[in-house]
Amino acid sequence: MKKVLVANRGAAAARVIRAVEALGLQAVVVYSEADAQLPYVEQAREAYCIGPASARDSYLNQDALLACMQRSGADAVHPGYGFLSENARFAQRVEAAGHCFIGPSPKWIELLGNKTRAREFMRSHGLALGDSSGVLPADDLRAVSEAAQRLGYPVLIKPAGGGGGIGMVPVLAPADLEGAWRRASGLAEKAFGDPSLYLERFVQSPRHIEFQFIADRHGKVMSLFERDCSTQRRYQKVIEEAPAPDIGRATILDMSVRLEKLLGAAGYDVIGTVEMLYTPETGFSFLEVNTRLQVEHAVTEAVTGLDIVQAQIRLAAGEPLASVVAAKPALGGHAIEARIYAEDPVRFFPSPGTLLEFSLPADMAGIRVETGYTQGNAVTSHYDPMVAKMISHGRDREEAIRRLAGALEATRIQGIKTNIPMISRVLASEKFRREGMTVDGLHKVLAEPQAGTQKITSREKEMT
Repeated sequence: MKKVLVANRGAAAARVIRAVEALGLQAVVVYSEADAQLPYVEQAREAYCIGPASARDSYLNQDALLACMQRSGADAVHPGYGFLSENARFAQRVEAAGHCFIGPSPKWIELLGNKTRAREFMRSHGLALGDSSGVLPADDLRAVSEAAQRLGYPVLIKPAGGGGGIGMVPVLAPADLEGAWRRASGLAEKAFGDPSLYLERFVQSPRHIEFQFIADRHGKVMSLFERDCSTQRRYQKVIEEAPAPDIGRATILDMSVRLEKLLGAAGYDVIGTVEMLYTPETGFSFLEVNTRLQVEHAVTEAVTGLDIVQAQIRLAAGEPLASVVAAKPALGGHAIEARIYAEDPVRFFPSPGTLLEFSLPADMAGIRVETGYTQGNAVTSHYDPMVAKMISHGRDREEAIRRLAGALEATRIQGIKTNIPMISRVLASEKFRREGMTVDGLHKVLAEPQAGTQKITSREKEMT
């Protein structure tokens, strides 16, 4: 492996470029017409425009990406996260052309990247699952309605071929099903190029815990502990942290070891995350597998000291796990990540625009910033609205919270609205500081009347 095509954009592309070049390899990037001015395009030695702004015509265009590999002489492709990162057909085409796909083998993406097949696989290996349907016919609303009735309301509509919370729509009553189904199908098609959907019984107040794994192509799998991703808005993760607070370490480690053995016995390879729901009453139940690098991987990097993206590249190239990671890292301190989105922090409407000021405190102690933008860039409505990720690391959770809150306070963004005031409110809340958040916890925090409301409104005005 000498040259890697980075089949992504923005912060994801910038992160992969950094890992590729740290390994002494050459990075090639692609960009849409809308992204021509983003800084990652200048980071790489080679850059190719692959189409107009629409993701379908650019970052989801497999033919254009394969043509770029041939033109540039790249012998590997890193898909980042989102877009084609869990598209088995793309991984197969990359390998058929004689290149390395830097991710799990296509058979694993085909099996586990599809959420309904993953559930059957995990069920067969003894994991507890919540109730769900199989993939349902997109145009057969009668079959969809019958499946919902069998599960019992409320239900959750989920895309079969993608993740990240995109396309997930809760349905509380039968009258809402048809409109929600059509809306979710359109979102899944736009984001993943696959409109397939299924239904899941809606669990209203669980914790969302995910377990990170890396593996070689020789049967060895290593768990890199867990992340708590329970702070969500509309099933989009907003804050992630490691280790998970307020759950016994023995409970966490038992599940971690169990999953490590399961994936090792099955022969899983390269990288993946097993996502679980947890309640104290029922324990863990399987949710899905993400057969790719996660947006929140930096949280695990902070507490383990391991560069997960470099490890992913080396493992995909065939190196044994023992040479990539000599021994399993120990947990060191606590890390929290906040996703900064271009959106109104009160009404949550998208807020595209030009970054008239974009100052992020990357030099503060214990703070790491990942972004795909710089001052003067336009944040468009064509892609995910995340403009930056801010990761804090401290000796304990209290210090990590304090550092993240301080860094957010020092951030200066003008030209768009962001969700920073909302994140700051969560970090200051007693619920977040003293209790384990549940997936509906953010809604509850924001519903609480408090003296800080005026401060948040003022902060919102300052940043717009």
